[in-house]
Amino acid sequence: MICVLRDTRLPLLVFDVNETLTDMGPLAARLEDIGLPGRLLPVWFAGVLRDGFALTLAGGHASFAAVARDVLLTLLARERPGAPDPGAAVDHVLAALPGLPVHPDVPDGVRALYAAGHRLVTLTNGSADTTRAVLDRAELGDCFEEHLDIEGAGSWKPARAAYAYALRAVDVPAAQAMLVSVHPWDVDGAGRAGLSAAWLRRTPVPYPAALRPADREAAGVADLARRLAAG
Repeated sequence: MICVLRDTRLPLLVFDVNETLTDMGPLAARLEDIGLPGRLLPVWFAGVLRDGFALTLAGGHASFAAVARDVLLTLLARERPGAPDPGAAVDHVLAALPGLPVHPDVPDGVRALYAAGHRLVTLTNGSADTTRAVLDRAELGDCFEEHLDIEGAGSWKPARAAYAYALRAVDVPAAQAMLVSVHPWDVDGAGRAGLSAAWLRRTPVPYPAALRPADREAAGVADLARRLAAG
């Protein structure tokens, strides 16, 4: 990749990963492999976020992998009581995380933002290693200078400490950073931590009125690149 000078006048872009960059849809087939209906994928992911958020609020902490495993074991016990070797079944699902694809708009959008001079980093409630595997396979790894996760912060997003950790890691003040996320709770959390935020509206679901509004809205990463270039 040709080296492009970073423009410090442009906001640092802090990308969420799960569902923002990665398409988690293929995990539905893994659920079906272990006898669970694929429609439970959003139920499982919402449960993982719920328990991760609850741990942070209570002053505790566990990794995404640990929480994801517990929630999946609960779903399996509820839907398929007495299923043989539930541990192996859960491992089969979670093993697919590093192999997830990115959304179709992500490659062109990320490359356009990089070419425009933006500094790009990721910040996930998941694993930085998983993020690296996904983006390297998509041939986007060189566009990002850091892959960060909540293990360094000790708190799950949207806790203020998670965003503060990311900003310290790249030595950028909050006022010069913009979060990019498909999750309204993430947009709200970043705004309360002093960052600006862009919401990617990948579905027709409206943005919650109870949360802080996004500073930018876009249909995807490529659309965001066009909008930022236009000013």
